[in-house]
Amino acid sequence: MVRVFLIRHGESESNTGLASAGPGSAPLTTAGHQQAEQIARALADVPALIVTSPYVRARQTAQPTIRRFPATACQQWPVQEFTYIGDLLGRASTAREREPYARAYWDQADPHAASPGAESFTGLLSRTTDFLNRLSTQESTPVVVFTHGLFMRALAWSLLTGITTPDQEQMRSFRGFANRYLIPNAGVVELRNAGNGAPALLGGSTLHLPAALAPRPR
Repeated sequence: MVRVFLIRHGESESNTGLASAGPGSAPLTTAGHQQAEQIARALADVPALIVTSPYVRARQTAQPTIRRFPATACQQWPVQEFTYIGDLLGRASTAREREPYARAYWDQADPHAASPGAESFTGLLSRTTDFLNRLSTQESTPVVVFTHGLFMRALAWSLLTGITTPDQEQMRSFRGFANRYLIPNAGVVELRNAGNGAPALLGGSTLHLPAALAPRPR
């Protein structure tokens, strides 16, 4: 039974309303760095593998954990945030400035639509499937993954619904789910992968408990 902790990055400058030049460039705030330190202290077991997205805020969140466990392998996987607005790439913008573009994208609800430099919703779900395939080859536990909110919600939605190739109505359904299933900065979602089917999604994290004390899913 492989335990997987999916951890959203700490608070970033973009989360506070500051402009960022690209989807992967926003660094952590002072509070975000403090959240990252707390995550590292909370881990009860030595990770078998540390995974991070290529985005700056996720890599910075992982750094205290990497420093605490220097012998643990660290890999970069494509677990970055869902980037679906290509029209603003190449110039700094705030979340508020991006809001009308985001609203238009989700109102269109075309799972295959992708502007230049952006990703389609179908592409996002393909990455969640790839992520689960990578996990299925892991034999040691736990795996600690520093990732992003929409990626985590897409993974959870796909596991709960079984949908990997969505149509328009299913994409709208995901949007409703994502608006209600909120994951805060430094929030943790746990998976249990037994290697004999889809991983179990746990509703509450037990990363503060060592494996010997962690309850089994019920």
